[in-house]
Amino acid sequence: MLASPADDVRRLEVSVIRRSSPAARGWAAAFVLAAAVHLGALLTGAGTLADVSQWLLMPLLAAVLVTATRWPRGHLVRWGLVALAASWLGDSLPSLLDGDAAFLAMIGCFLVAQVAYVVAFAPDARRSVLHRRPALLVPYALVLVGLVAACAPHADTLLVPVAVYGGVLTAMAVLATGVGPLVAVGGAVFLVSDGLIALERFVPAWDLPGQDFAVMLTYVVGQALIVGGIVARNRAVRRAPVRAAERQVLPA
Repeated sequence: MLASPADDVRRLEVSVIRRSSPAARGWAAAFVLAAAVHLGALLTGAGTLADVSQWLLMPLLAAVLVTATRWPRGHLVRWGLVALAASWLGDSLPSLLDGDAAFLAMIGCFLVAQVAYVVAFAPDARRSVLHRRPALLVPYALVLVGLVAACAPHADTLLVPVAVYGGVLTAMAVLATGVGPLVAVGGAVFLVSDGLIALERFVPAWDLPGQDFAVMLTYVVGQALIVGGIVARNRAVRRAPVRAAERQVLPA
Protein backbone atom coordinates (compact mmCIF):
# COMPACT_ATOMS: atom_id res chain seq x y z
CA MET A 1 0.00 0.00 0.00
CA LEU A 2 1.38 3.39 -1.00
CA ALA A 3 2.04 6.00 1.69
CA SER A 4 -0.16 9.08 1.70
CA PRO A 5 1.30 12.61 1.53
CA ALA A 6 0.33 13.07 5.20
CA ASP A 7 2.37 9.99 6.12
CA ASP A 8 5.32 11.42 4.21
CA VAL A 9 5.09 14.67 6.17
CA ARG A 10 4.97 12.87 9.53
CA ARG A 11 8.05 10.81 8.72
CA LEU A 12 9.92 13.90 7.60
CA GLU A 13 9.05 15.73 10.79
CA VAL A 14 10.33 12.88 12.93
CA SER A 15 13.60 12.64 11.02
CA VAL A 16 14.17 16.35 10.35
CA ILE A 17 17.27 16.68 12.56
CA ARG A 18 18.75 13.31 11.59
CA ARG A 19 18.63 14.15 7.88
CA SER A 20 19.82 17.73 8.21
CA SER A 21 23.08 18.90 6.70
CA PRO A 22 26.18 19.03 8.90
CA ALA A 23 25.87 22.83 8.94
CA ALA A 24 22.27 22.66 10.13
CA ARG A 25 23.16 20.14 12.82
CA GLY A 26 26.01 22.37 13.95
CA TRP A 27 23.77 25.42 14.24
CA ALA A 28 21.14 23.32 16.01
CA ALA A 29 23.74 22.17 18.54
CA ALA A 30 24.81 25.79 19.08
CA PHE A 31 21.18 26.78 19.63
CA VAL A 32 20.65 24.01 22.17
CA LEU A 33 23.84 25.04 23.99
CA ALA A 34 22.81 28.71 24.05
CA ALA A 35 19.33 27.76 25.30
CA ALA A 36 20.82 25.59 28.05
CA VAL A 37 23.18 28.39 29.10
CA HIS A 38 20.34 30.90 29.10
CA LEU A 39 17.99 28.74 31.16
CA GLY A 40 20.81 27.90 33.57
CA ALA A 41 21.62 31.60 33.94
CA LEU A 42 17.98 32.31 34.81
CA LEU A 43 18.02 29.61 37.48
CA THR A 44 21.25 30.90 39.03
CA GLY A 45 20.44 34.60 38.79
CA ALA A 46 23.28 35.40 36.38
CA GLY A 47 21.57 38.39 34.79
CA THR A 48 24.27 39.49 32.33
CA LEU A 49 24.80 35.96 31.03
CA ALA A 50 21.04 35.51 30.72
CA ASP A 51 20.77 38.68 28.62
CA VAL A 52 23.70 37.86 26.32
CA SER A 53 22.60 34.26 25.75
CA GLN A 54 19.04 35.41 25.00
CA TRP A 55 20.33 37.70 22.27
CA LEU A 56 21.90 34.68 20.55
CA LEU A 57 18.85 32.39 20.52
CA MET A 58 16.90 33.64 17.52
CA PRO A 59 19.93 34.28 15.25
CA LEU A 60 21.07 30.70 15.90
CA LEU A 61 17.59 29.35 15.20
CA ALA A 62 17.42 31.41 12.01
CA ALA A 63 20.75 29.88 10.97
CA VAL A 64 19.23 26.43 11.50
CA LEU A 65 16.28 27.35 9.28
CA VAL A 66 18.49 28.74 6.52
CA THR A 67 20.96 25.85 6.46
CA ALA A 68 18.29 23.15 6.78
CA THR A 69 16.39 24.43 3.72
CA ARG A 70 17.44 25.16 0.18
CA TRP A 71 16.79 27.99 -2.27
CA PRO A 72 14.16 28.83 -3.42
CA ARG A 73 12.83 28.55 0.12
CA GLY A 74 9.31 29.72 -0.54
CA HIS A 75 6.68 31.67 1.36
CA LEU A 76 6.68 29.65 4.59
CA VAL A 77 10.45 29.81 5.16
CA ARG A 78 10.75 33.48 4.17
CA TRP A 79 8.05 34.63 6.58
CA GLY A 80 9.37 32.30 9.25
CA LEU A 81 12.69 34.15 9.02
CA VAL A 82 10.86 37.47 9.31
CA ALA A 83 9.17 36.19 12.47
CA LEU A 84 12.51 35.11 13.94
CA ALA A 85 14.05 38.50 13.14
CA ALA A 86 11.19 40.32 14.88
CA SER A 87 11.47 37.92 17.82
CA TRP A 88 15.17 38.73 18.10
CA LEU A 89 14.31 42.43 18.31
CA GLY A 90 11.78 41.57 21.00
CA ASP A 91 14.50 39.74 22.90
CA SER A 92 17.09 42.51 22.50
CA LEU A 93 15.45 45.96 22.53
CA PRO A 94 13.96 45.77 26.05
CA SER A 95 17.45 45.47 27.53
CA LEU A 96 18.18 48.96 26.16
CA LEU A 97 15.06 50.52 27.70
CA ASP A 98 13.39 50.78 31.07
CA GLY A 99 9.91 50.32 32.56
CA ASP A 100 6.87 50.63 30.32
CA ALA A 101 9.01 51.53 27.31
CA ALA A 102 10.81 48.20 27.53
CA PHE A 103 7.55 46.29 27.84
CA LEU A 104 5.91 48.14 24.93
CA ALA A 105 8.97 47.59 22.74
CA MET A 106 8.87 43.88 23.50
CA ILE A 107 5.13 43.63 22.78
CA GLY A 108 5.48 45.63 19.57
CA CYS A 109 8.27 43.43 18.24
CA PHE A 110 6.50 40.22 19.13
CA LEU A 111 3.27 41.50 17.59
CA VAL A 112 5.22 41.85 14.33
CA ALA A 113 6.57 38.32 14.86
CA GLN A 114 3.08 36.91 15.37
CA VAL A 115 1.76 38.72 12.30
CA ALA A 116 4.67 37.29 10.29
CA TYR A 117 3.79 33.78 11.47
CA VAL A 118 0.13 34.36 10.61
CA VAL A 119 1.17 35.39 7.09
CA ALA A 120 3.49 32.36 6.90
CA PHE A 121 0.79 29.88 7.98
CA ALA A 122 -2.19 31.46 6.20
CA PRO A 123 -1.82 29.53 2.89
CA ASP A 124 -2.41 26.32 4.88
CA ALA A 125 -5.55 27.62 6.61
CA ARG A 126 -7.75 25.00 4.94
CA ARG A 127 -5.64 22.25 6.51
CA SER A 128 -6.01 23.78 9.98
CA VAL A 129 -8.61 23.13 12.67
CA LEU A 130 -10.33 26.29 11.45
CA HIS A 131 -11.73 24.28 8.52
CA ARG A 132 -11.16 20.63 9.38
CA ARG A 133 -12.16 20.47 13.05
CA PRO A 134 -13.92 23.71 14.04
CA ALA A 135 -14.87 22.27 17.44
CA LEU A 136 -11.19 22.45 18.42
CA LEU A 137 -11.37 26.22 18.14
CA VAL A 138 -13.19 26.26 21.48
CA PRO A 139 -10.07 25.70 23.65
CA TYR A 140 -8.21 28.46 21.79
CA ALA A 141 -11.15 30.83 22.24
CA LEU A 142 -11.39 30.00 25.93
CA VAL A 143 -7.69 30.73 26.43
CA LEU A 144 -8.01 34.07 24.66
CA VAL A 145 -11.13 35.13 26.56
CA GLY A 146 -9.66 33.94 29.84
CA LEU A 147 -6.42 35.85 29.37
CA VAL A 148 -8.11 39.09 28.33
CA ALA A 149 -10.59 38.81 31.20
CA ALA A 150 -7.80 38.19 33.71
CA CYS A 151 -5.74 41.13 32.44
CA ALA A 152 -8.58 43.61 31.90
CA PRO A 153 -9.01 44.92 35.50
CA HIS A 154 -5.41 46.19 35.63
CA ALA A 155 -4.55 46.76 31.95
CA ASP A 156 -6.03 50.30 31.89
CA THR A 157 -5.05 52.02 28.63
CA LEU A 158 -3.19 48.91 27.46
CA LEU A 159 -6.35 46.78 27.35
CA VAL A 160 -6.95 47.27 23.62
CA PRO A 161 -3.33 46.54 22.64
CA VAL A 162 -3.37 43.49 24.90
CA ALA A 163 -6.61 42.23 23.34
CA VAL A 164 -5.27 42.82 19.81
CA TYR A 165 -2.03 41.03 20.61
CA GLY A 166 -3.94 38.15 22.20
CA GLY A 167 -6.13 37.84 19.11
CA VAL A 168 -3.18 37.75 16.73
CA LEU A 169 -1.32 35.30 18.98
CA THR A 170 -4.34 32.99 19.10
CA ALA A 171 -4.78 33.25 15.33
CA MET A 172 -1.15 32.21 14.91
CA ALA A 173 -1.65 29.16 17.12
CA VAL A 174 -4.83 28.17 15.25
CA LEU A 175 -3.28 28.56 11.79
CA ALA A 176 -0.17 26.65 12.95
CA THR A 177 -2.30 23.50 13.06
CA GLY A 178 -2.50 23.57 9.26
CA VAL A 179 1.24 23.39 8.67
CA GLY A 180 1.99 20.19 10.55
CA PRO A 181 2.09 18.58 14.00
CA LEU A 182 5.39 20.12 15.06
CA VAL A 183 4.27 23.63 14.13
CA ALA A 184 0.89 23.07 15.77
CA VAL A 185 2.48 22.09 19.08
CA GLY A 186 5.02 24.90 18.78
CA GLY A 187 2.28 27.46 18.24
CA ALA A 188 0.38 26.22 21.29
CA VAL A 189 3.53 26.31 23.46
CA PHE A 190 4.32 29.83 22.22
CA LEU A 191 0.78 30.83 23.23
CA VAL A 192 1.45 29.53 26.75
CA SER A 193 4.71 31.49 26.94
CA ASP A 194 3.13 34.81 26.03
CA GLY A 195 0.15 34.07 28.25
CA LEU A 196 2.51 33.73 31.22
CA ILE A 197 4.02 37.13 30.40
CA ALA A 198 0.57 38.75 30.31
CA LEU A 199 -0.46 37.20 33.61
CA GLU A 200 2.70 38.39 35.35
CA ARG A 201 2.32 41.91 33.98
CA PHE A 202 -1.38 42.51 34.58
CA VAL A 203 -2.53 40.17 37.36
CA PRO A 204 -1.17 41.30 40.75
CA ALA A 205 -2.11 38.02 42.43
CA TRP A 206 -0.12 35.99 39.90
CA ASP A 207 2.95 34.49 41.55
CA LEU A 208 4.36 31.54 39.64
CA PRO A 209 7.62 30.16 41.10
CA GLY A 210 10.30 30.29 38.43
CA GLN A 211 8.21 32.62 36.25
CA ASP A 212 11.10 33.81 34.05
CA PHE A 213 12.38 30.26 33.60
CA ALA A 214 8.90 29.01 32.62
CA VAL A 215 8.43 31.85 30.14
CA MET A 216 11.76 31.29 28.42
CA LEU A 217 11.51 27.49 28.46
CA THR A 218 8.15 27.57 26.68
CA TYR A 219 9.39 30.33 24.35
CA VAL A 220 12.51 28.41 23.32
CA VAL A 221 10.65 25.11 22.90
CA GLY A 222 7.81 26.76 20.98
CA GLN A 223 10.09 28.56 18.55
CA ALA A 224 12.27 25.47 18.03
CA LEU A 225 9.24 23.29 17.27
CA ILE A 226 7.90 25.84 14.81
CA VAL A 227 11.23 26.00 12.99
CA GLY A 228 11.55 22.21 12.96
CA GLY A 229 8.06 21.92 11.49
CA ILE A 230 8.78 24.54 8.84
CA VAL A 231 11.89 22.63 7.80
CA ALA A 232 9.92 19.39 7.63
CA ARG A 233 7.19 21.00 5.55
CA ASN A 234 9.75 22.52 3.20
CA ARG A 235 11.25 19.09 2.61
CA ALA A 236 7.84 17.49 2.14
CA VAL A 237 6.95 20.05 -0.53
CA ARG A 238 10.26 19.46 -2.30
CA ARG A 239 9.81 15.69 -2.23
CA ALA A 240 6.19 15.76 -3.40
CA PRO A 241 7.07 15.91 -7.15
CA VAL A 242 9.49 13.03 -6.66
CA ARG A 243 6.81 10.97 -4.88
CA ALA A 244 4.34 11.76 -7.64
CA ALA A 245 6.82 10.66 -10.30
CA GLU A 246 7.49 7.42 -8.43
CA ARG A 247 3.77 6.66 -8.26
CA GLN A 248 3.36 7.25 -11.98
CA VAL A 249 5.96 4.62 -12.87
CA LEU A 250 4.62 1.98 -10.47
CA PRO A 251 2.66 -0.87 -12.11
CA ALA A 252 -1.10 -0.69 -11.67
